[in-house]
Amino acid sequence: MNYPVWEVPKLGGAWVIGIVSIFHVLIAWFAVGGGLYLPMAESKLYREKREDWLPVLMKHSRFFLVLTSIFGAVSGVGIWFSIGLVHPEATSTLIHNFVFGWAIEWVFFVVELAAAAVYYYTWNRIPRELHLKVGYLYAIASLLTLVIINGILSFMLTPGRAWLDVAGTGTEASRFWWAFFNPTYFPSLIMRILACLSLAGIYALITYSRSDEEALAKSRIHMVRWTAGWLAPMFLLMPLTLLWFLHQIPSENRGLLELGMNTIGSGAFTQVTRIAMLTIITTLTIAGVVYLFAYKWPRDLSLGHSIALLGLAVIATASTEYARETVRKPYVISAHMYSNGVRKRDVARINAEGYLSRSIWTPVTSNTVTLGHQVFRGQCMSCHTVGGYRAMTQLLQGRDRKAIGQLLATLHDPPKDSMYRKYMPPLVGKQDEIDALGDYLATISVKPAEAPLKLAPTPAAPTPAPVAPTAPTAAATPDKKVTLR
Repeated sequence: MNYPVWEVPKLGGAWVIGIVSIFHVLIAWFAVGGGLYLPMAESKLYREKREDWLPVLMKHSRFFLVLTSIFGAVSGVGIWFSIGLVHPEATSTLIHNFVFGWAIEWVFFVVELAAAAVYYYTWNRIPRELHLKVGYLYAIASLLTLVIINGILSFMLTPGRAWLDVAGTGTEASRFWWAFFNPTYFPSLIMRILACLSLAGIYALITYSRSDEEALAKSRIHMVRWTAGWLAPMFLLMPLTLLWFLHQIPSENRGLLELGMNTIGSGAFTQVTRIAMLTIITTLTIAGVVYLFAYKWPRDLSLGHSIALLGLAVIATASTEYARETVRKPYVISAHMYSNGVRKRDVARINAEGYLSRSIWTPVTSNTVTLGHQVFRGQCMSCHTVGGYRAMTQLLQGRDRKAIGQLLATLHDPPKDSMYRKYMPPLVGKQDEIDALGDYLATISVKPAEAPLKLAPTPAAPTPAPVAPTAPTAAATPDKKVTLR
């Protein structure tokens, strides 16, 4: 526990990241796809001399600027805030390995923001050819931000053997390009670009469905139909790209999908299969609605239909991101760092030296339930809560202390054929720490009237400041181990 733990009751920290990320992705992907859609639509209007539709496109560009520049930027900061609190170890690893990439991405982002503002505020103020160039400049800058971010995100699933060979040596940055252009980089990039273009079309349909003036009826039908044609290639190419992506991920990650399929309806990992099926169903539904109400009968496209399409896109995006995160289990950075921040290479050392022994955030106490709570917060709370999402009270199913001890022994040293190996990090620490965790879990597993132990009040953790040699403490001195009594 090199960092303090951020406890989010009921919801859990992972879902805080998930909610902020889904909100941000729906805007950020629109920023990329819409950045190409706008100048292409503008060019089409000039070419076909549909001047009557120009005010509608200008209105769409204002909506685009406000949504992407304000809400997109704020939610992007929200992602940094949430991942830094929930997964500080993983965030630190990404920053140390990709600081050069982050810097480049921010340069492109600044160009993107400036170009978006210039594009909107110079309608009919500069020559049309120059205005189109500004639009395409924005499109290129926003695409390049995705190119950079995709390398970092795909790295977390497939860091690549070249990077893993030097992980922990201090020379990881020397494998920057191997880590960046990792095995799933290109299929992930193509899938994200297709998703960006799809969202651009859906957001455009929302704007067009609000423009119901009779004088614009003919142009409206034409633009709605053109947008439906814009969306068609996305539905055709996405399944092929998905198959390419699945082929590139390691077999153990595909094994989680297979486990969910083999145990669907009753297995412990069946939710990933259900979520994947939800992605397929919503995508097919979007395709059907676009064909019927945007291509076949564009005159009947209403604002309700367009908002329903966006709702389906939210479900499809959330489901896809959930499935992508799930197949990475039990890691947050595959084959390197487990989802609770413990590095794979450190497991043996922590088992020998102890999990809490070097933690400056551990309270000085001999109460085993309190110390077990600290182990729970550090190793379990990245995925579980006490009584909310993935609640331990439900998962323990009323086990007594002996049964809990047997479960923890299995998690500490799972057999090679154990299902737990596929999606749960190993429980690490010395035996007395594991026993302390068992004591804590017993207090939340049994009914309150039967609880044998109570959680003692936790004293405030001391500030990790230098301590005089004459008065060392277990919490403030890194070499002094916490003794569990």
